[in-house]
Amino acid sequence: MQSGENYRLIITVKEIRGKCPVFKVGEKIVIESPKVVINKTDNLCVHAFGCILSMIVPLSHGISFKQLGLAKEDGEKGYIQCLDPGKPYTNGGTVLFEIKRERI
Repeated sequence: MQSGENYRLIITVKEIRGKCPVFKVGEKIVIESPKVVINKTDNLCVHAFGCILSMIVPLSHGISFKQLGLAKEDGEKGYIQCLDPGKPYTNGGTVLFEIKRERI
């Protein structure tokens, strides 16, 4: 993979630890940078989007998941987590997202 190419990001809720008032497992956020594809996105949360935001541009342009610290090995998927720590610190919970990408 070469950087400089454009990729669609499909961000899927893989796991929820605690209680998330926004997402359910399996829901997706689809991004074709710089836009969120609303008609293919199930839900959006400002807390989760905050942690994802800094990774959107490099991932959309082909920077590796491994290089960004989102995967152990090279490949087309990585993982990121919502910043809400959940109990006992908050009443919410944290969401683990799997990010996959496809060339557009």
